Amino acid sequence: MFLSPNNLSSYVAGKCVPALPVECLLEQGSGSLNEDVLLQEEALFGVFDGATSLNREIFADGRTGGLLAAETAALAFRRNGASLLDLSARANRLIREAMEARKVDLAEKKNLWSTSGAVVRLHDDHFEWCQIGDCLILVLRHDGSYHLLADPPGQDVETLSLWKRLTLKRGECISEVLADQIRKVRDGMNIHYGVFNGEREAMNFVRSGRETLSGLSDILLYTDGLSLPRSRPEEDDDLATFVRLYRQGGLLAIRDQVRRMQQFDPACRVYPRFKSHDDIAAIAIPVSR
Repeated sequence: MFLSPNNLSSYVAGKCVPALPVECLLEQGSGSLNEDVLLQEEALFGVFDGATSLNREIFADGRTGGLLAAETAALAFRRNGASLLDLSARANRLIREAMEARKVDLAEKKNLWSTSGAVVRLHDDHFEWCQIGDCLILVLRHDGSYHLLADPPGQDVETLSLWKRLTLKRGECISEVLADQIRKVRDGMNIHYGVFNGEREAMNFVRSGRETLSGLSDILLYTDGLSLPRSRPEEDDDLATFVRLYRQGGLLAIRDQVRRMQQFDPACRVYPRFKSHDDIAAIAIPVSR
């Protein structure tokens, strides 16, 4: 099953695998389009977070480059039948081919479609995983401990810290005030941080591994829209609160807290961010109870 804003009629809130009590969440933020995508194909699960091209091109079917990148990557993984690293390379290659088919100018990074992603594939006693960009995989253990399988890349810390310190006129937005800074960060794709965007260098940033299922209670995959807002961008995510909320009420409890914090700060200044509400894609897989 492949869930994007274009086939949400097949989505039943809270469930995406009838045989397993898996919780799914796919929700549009305050933008005009949801560029996050969910994937589940048998024992394969993934979340993808498309990033709008800085040229903001909209294609004939109404999709942005970010959404097309996320959908293309999800479909590449959905075909399954290969290692997650091989599927990562396929996803990245197919994004490039899709851009070429749409006559995208690949000479400048501002035009490139891009997406982060996090994927796991379950086996009887272990799971495989791969990750790129700011989609995260968090594992929870029965002993109360938890850890991320890969740290967030932090490419936006400098931009958001600048935004926090600026004195602004009423109505000014980050995309206009810090346009040059945002362009600088985007030019660092697959140099300073990784995303699937058709560049061969993306594969240098794919992190992957294999983990035992022994002792695990849950595996969470999520896009950065589910991360709790931070008043200080340079600080680490508050994973302790994130995990506590999940254990109390699942993904929806985290979502509700994120939205409450964002609603308190409509100008995006207390909790620096690029838009009032970000898109969210998340999957929670209970391994054992």
